[in-house]
Amino acid sequence: MGFMNKILGGTQSRSTEDYVELDLDDVSESASEAAMAVHIAEIDGQASAIDIKDAVYDGDVVIADITRLRTKDSTAEHIIDELRQVAQEVDGDIVQKGDDQIIITPTGIRIGREKLGR
Repeated sequence: MGFMNKILGGTQSRSTEDYVELDLDDVSESASEAAMAVHIAEIDGQASAIDIKDAVYDGDVVIADITRLRTKDSTAEHIIDELRQVAQEVDGDIVQKGDDQIIITPTGIRIGREKLGR
């Protein structure tokens, strides 16, 4: 299952007919001037963590795939501890979703610990 499938859910195969092409004219121009962005990242070492920390310090949300860290337990723990410290410093939030994802948010954004609906 791909990383985006894990984020967005669903295990069914999709075809191009399942999607609707959006014209950029239909999208608000203010989206390009947004105060915050959501970044997708893969953490495979210390260098990846630096980019994630920078994004959170800049006020952005990061959803990171940590599957490459499973084999390096001490490295994984060290990187997760660093990201936890960043979340505390900016008064943000951090959660681990399953064994393969971490979500880190900047100041003023909390992550709900319960699923919505159903």
